[in-house]
Amino acid sequence: MLIGVPLETVAGETRVAVTPETAKKLKAQGHVVRVQSGAGVKAAAPDEAYVAAGAEIVDAAGAFGCELVLKVRAPKAEELALMKPGTTLVGMLNPFDAEGLQRLAAAGLTSFALEAAPRTTRAQSMDVLSSQANVAGYKAVMIAADRYQRFFPMLMTAAGTVKAARVVVLGVGVAGLQAIATAKRLGAVIEASDVRPSVKEQVESLGAKFIDVPYETAEEKEAAEGVGGYARPMPQSWLDRQKVEVAKRVAQADVVITTALIPGRPAPVLVTEDMVKSMKPGSVIVDLAAPQGGNCPLTEPGQTVIRHGVTIVGETNLPALVAADASALYARNVLDFLKLIVTKEGTLSIDLEDDIVAACRMTQDGQVTRT
Repeated sequence: MLIGVPLETVAGETRVAVTPETAKKLKAQGHVVRVQSGAGVKAAAPDEAYVAAGAEIVDAAGAFGCELVLKVRAPKAEELALMKPGTTLVGMLNPFDAEGLQRLAAAGLTSFALEAAPRTTRAQSMDVLSSQANVAGYKAVMIAADRYQRFFPMLMTAAGTVKAARVVVLGVGVAGLQAIATAKRLGAVIEASDVRPSVKEQVESLGAKFIDVPYETAEEKEAAEGVGGYARPMPQSWLDRQKVEVAKRVAQADVVITTALIPGRPAPVLVTEDMVKSMKPGSVIVDLAAPQGGNCPLTEPGQTVIRHGVTIVGETNLPALVAADASALYARNVLDFLKLIVTKEGTLSIDLEDDIVAACRMTQDGQVTRT
């Protein structure tokens, strides 16, 4: 099978969907891998590394003209024009972008959005959201440490003692847990909050203190359990009590990292403007929810701003700032997904009885198939 790996052209996107490591494995399976020149350069994978792995270096038309195209982000209109009807596309295509999916359908593509994979044990090796959130959680702390003009660890020196930074992590999914672990390695004192009671043990196992907000009704407890590994919107009564507890911690914090996202919805507000005003001058907020509006209303997506003496970082693509490892993890996710749709003989076989394949399929035969 001809497999194309185009250069990502979305602004700020540095990742690549196939690394020399996975290109070598695809080549060993009998596929012809065509990589657009420069596709992996920003991810520390030069053309020479792909050639050594057995791939061919081609132009954009050569990469998009293959039977199977592997990408990180959805193709632009001018890229769709290079793809033949019937082409299979695999990438992070944003299942909630109805217009984008319509464009893919109109181009006659069979497309699979890896973000839609179910949160099940079997799908773990293909879970791009988790692999990339891991990178984002790590990078969020590194950015915070860079922007924060004091040390993270406690230091005892001849010139006096420096207190450890106080870090508050709001939202304890994959990104939040990685943020806790990274901040702990840097010596910070950490508190964390999440709507799901099940994460308390995980938070404490990483050395952080869980900000506990008791549930007063059955409705609150049911919502807190979440669905399919994702958080659900909480009742207003619980949110009001949580806001009070979080506000106390935020006022004392040196660094706040927010990670709360609900798929397909605007990001919930966790840090209000009044909370920002209560923070110490020089404090830092890193808002991982910036792509969906931010967990703080003062966040400006794609920008770093200072409001009320607090630095607010609104980076919208943190994994792209760790391009080499983010690409390596993503490429392995893609490789594992291909095992479900490509036979050992090298032909496409779309089995809609497979729950992962069915969940990820977005378009086929000119129609949007996502339900």
